[in-house]
Amino acid sequence: MTKAKQTSGKVFHGWWVVLVAGVGLSLSYGPIIVTTFGVFLKPLSQEFGWSRAGISLAFSLANLMFSGALLLIGRLVDRLGARKVILPSALIFGLGVISFYFLTASLWHFYALYLLLGVVSSGTLPAYSKVISRWFDQKRGLALGLAMAGISVVAFITPPLAQALIATVGWRQAYVFLGLLVIGITIPVVGLFLKETPQRMGLLPDGEMVIHTGTAKPSGQEPGLSCHEAWQTGAFWLMVGAFFLQSVGLHGYLIHLVPMLTDRGVSAQSAALVMSLGAVGGVLGRAGGGYLLDRFFAPYVAVCFFCGSALGIFLLWNGAVGGLAFVAAFLGGLGVGAEFDIIAYMVSRYFGLRAFGEIYGYVFAAFTLGGVIGPPLMGIGFDSTGSYSPVLGGFVVTTLMAAGLMTQMGPYRVWEADVEPVVEPIVAADILRA
Repeated sequence: MTKAKQTSGKVFHGWWVVLVAGVGLSLSYGPIIVTTFGVFLKPLSQEFGWSRAGISLAFSLANLMFSGALLLIGRLVDRLGARKVILPSALIFGLGVISFYFLTASLWHFYALYLLLGVVSSGTLPAYSKVISRWFDQKRGLALGLAMAGISVVAFITPPLAQALIATVGWRQAYVFLGLLVIGITIPVVGLFLKETPQRMGLLPDGEMVIHTGTAKPSGQEPGLSCHEAWQTGAFWLMVGAFFLQSVGLHGYLIHLVPMLTDRGVSAQSAALVMSLGAVGGVLGRAGGGYLLDRFFAPYVAVCFFCGSALGIFLLWNGAVGGLAFVAAFLGGLGVGAEFDIIAYMVSRYFGLRAFGEIYGYVFAAFTLGGVIGPPLMGIGFDSTGSYSPVLGGFVVTTLMAAGLMTQMGPYRVWEADVEPVVEPIVAADILRA
């Protein structure tokens, strides 16, 4: 077998896969639920008389179910493939969001819907991340970052959109609109255009074409560690600890950012715009972080973004309003923007692709477990003291601790496939035509 680089006159199909993944991720749990949770918080509290801590618990329960389901869904991605996980998850997720239209005054009804959303949302990130990691090696960081940037692009739109919908048609109809967006766009785009491996198109990662001079060898197991082997490494537990600690503060301030600012005299629309600026930071964090991952040691990139998040939380702890609130949201957005592609990138570099979905599921489960703790801590702190400041001070500390753990990561492993991948035979004439 020999291989030749794809000619520069043709766009590598992997970039179209990145675009499809970006569309799917942009209409997933993060942009649709996480970034709008604070926008819906006060309308729900006013209509049903629920406390902020009680409402915040729903988000924590969803993250708890998200974390538990990741352990199973990641394994399913490895065994069944991405499309068979993504498509049914997107359908049920969209229907779940629409069903908020029928929400009753029972807080347990609210919790049940969030538990459902947590379960069905868990399949998207490991599925898309594994597909992209198969298509790219040398430019894996950039590809992951651009795909994840789709989350922040839509997250920039959804807070003010949700606020405008609530003001004009009410919060029930706002949920219906968001759910219809998920179903109407994600399912046809992913169903028609997501290609799971480059080998099926006669390609290798990064756009190399394969010329076979004989019969293709049987496909072998993808290189990397099993999940059990990964558990026995120090790198795995450092990643788990760092992303858990980062997530506690990140989710805590993010979910309460809008009500926190309105408590300080900021209008609801302006607070939603602050949330949107955080999404702009997320776009830059994901795209810029992905670019940096291909050029610098990933744990050091993580340290920079973690410290930026700590500074943003510090500004909020110090009472930021006006321009400083926008700066704080932007810095926090940079952190959350880089989180997702850094996790996927580091899992692929330290543990390979053999059990990527399952290992990613465990590491990301630790990240989402931080989201179980952070929001109710903020709600409890506010309900007991009338202020978010004491909890925000603690979040500065946990975020800096996460940065410290990242400095202890060792070098990457180098993964080589034991056997040649199965590809469709391509002759020299095909390369010339390409």
